[in-house]
Amino acid sequence: MIKVIQLIVDNTSGVLSRISGLFSRRGYNIESITAGITADPRYTRITIVTSGDADILEQIEKQVGKLIDVRDIRVLDPEDSVYRELVLIKVKVGEEKRQALVTVCDVFRSKIIDITKDSMIIELTGTQSKVSAFIEMLSEYEILEIARTGIAGLRRGSDGVVYL
Repeated sequence: MIKVIQLIVDNTSGVLSRISGLFSRRGYNIESITAGITADPRYTRITIVTSGDADILEQIEKQVGKLIDVRDIRVLDPEDSVYRELVLIKVKVGEEKRQALVTVCDVFRSKIIDITKDSMIIELTGTQSKVSAFIEMLSEYEILEIARTGIAGLRRGSDGVVYL
């Protein structure tokens, strides 16, 4: 079972280390973690994708919520939230296959952000399933490197917005 947890934390040094240390000490798994400053520079928004059975996921919420830097903790349910992930993919491609790759990029509404004589770097933003489907479509090409950001997400609507 996978859960997306969003934290609002104090924007202080070491806060991300303390959160990841808790996961490490308890043996909890982090699928992805993203962090960035909020509209108020005193706070950071951290989105963690974690997995485990229902009891483990409940324990994660409780343990993270006890950390002193954590101001708010929310579970981002897929039906009430918007998730996006950014991926950069470097593909080895010669001139003879380049147009076919451009066609695949167009279908997925990705952007070609760099081209050399033997490779292209492609940028795609979307849901994890869209990113995974795109990577699957590139299976006939040699993928040289992939950089994935992990999920960033927000709840839909203005209800539940945290004002600290």
